[in-house]
Amino acid sequence: MINRRHIRVKVMQSAYALLQSKSDNLVREEKFLYHSIDKMYDLYALLFRLMVEVRDFEKKHIKISQQKFLATPEEKNPNPKFINNQVFDIISESSSLKDFEETHSLHNWKLDDEYVKEIWKLTKESDLYKTYMESETSNFQTDKEFVVAMFKTIIAPNDKLADYFEDKTISWVDDIPFVNTWVVKTLNGLAPTKPLLFGNLYKDEDDKKFVVDLFRKVVLNHKEFEKDIEDKTPNWDADRIAEIDMLLIKMAITEFLKFPSIPTRVTINEYIEISKDYSTNKSSYFINGVLDKILKDFTASKRLNKIGRGLM
Repeated sequence: MINRRHIRVKVMQSAYALLQSKSDNLVREEKFLYHSIDKMYDLYALLFRLMVEVRDFEKKHIKISQQKFLATPEEKNPNPKFINNQVFDIISESSSLKDFEETHSLHNWKLDDEYVKEIWKLTKESDLYKTYMESETSNFQTDKEFVVAMFKTIIAPNDKLADYFEDKTISWVDDIPFVNTWVVKTLNGLAPTKPLLFGNLYKDEDDKKFVVDLFRKVVLNHKEFEKDIEDKTPNWDADRIAEIDMLLIKMAITEFLKFPSIPTRVTINEYIEISKDYSTNKSSYFINGVLDKILKDFTASKRLNKIGRGLM
């Protein structure tokens, strides 16, 4: 499920692209914005399917090894712990995952199976795999701990996989860290009687509406907010302020003035954190200072229109 911070990041990217291109086609950019968010679910599904494909590849490898003319005793009677992992079973038996894959034609690992082989090879060579296979403990919890560790140490940091995803969908390069965290959270929440469900991408309709509302209000009002920023940065020419910093400040001002239900402190914290990932090393301090001055001015001049307690 996408959270509001990542929604803000997506809006920032689309608003930046639109303003840089000097286009006035809001409808086209809004469609792309929603599309890029929807594609995150594809990435999420592909990562779950990858784990199952690695398990299935091991099944095939075992079958071929058993048929060797000079098969070793270990090849004839292999340890089935990995292929019998209960978490892999839950993922592979998820009807909602299967439906999602068919609806969105996600057949990547059948077409690009070299990445399945890559993860399978790295898994088999890892100390994690060796320790898991040698352990006499066998229950759902140990199965889950192994799969989570496999994902976090072998799949998530794999550069070849990251390059592949970036080649497939350019917007995924910024989505990978968020989706990886999302996958781990989902894995940790699995239980023996709890199926893997693909539900709604958004928490609720308010979050989905927030996407386009924030985008439109930033783009349509950004010129108006430049005077507010100029007044609070007298020693800075607009050209000297990093473009991303300027946009993040404008987005925060938009939330101050156009979103009555969002607490101002939440807004400031969100854009400070986003700046740490998408702007310069000193940007978070600069943005915090500017927003603090703007907020004090808006409060004194009664420009804020916040609803409810604790929103100031």
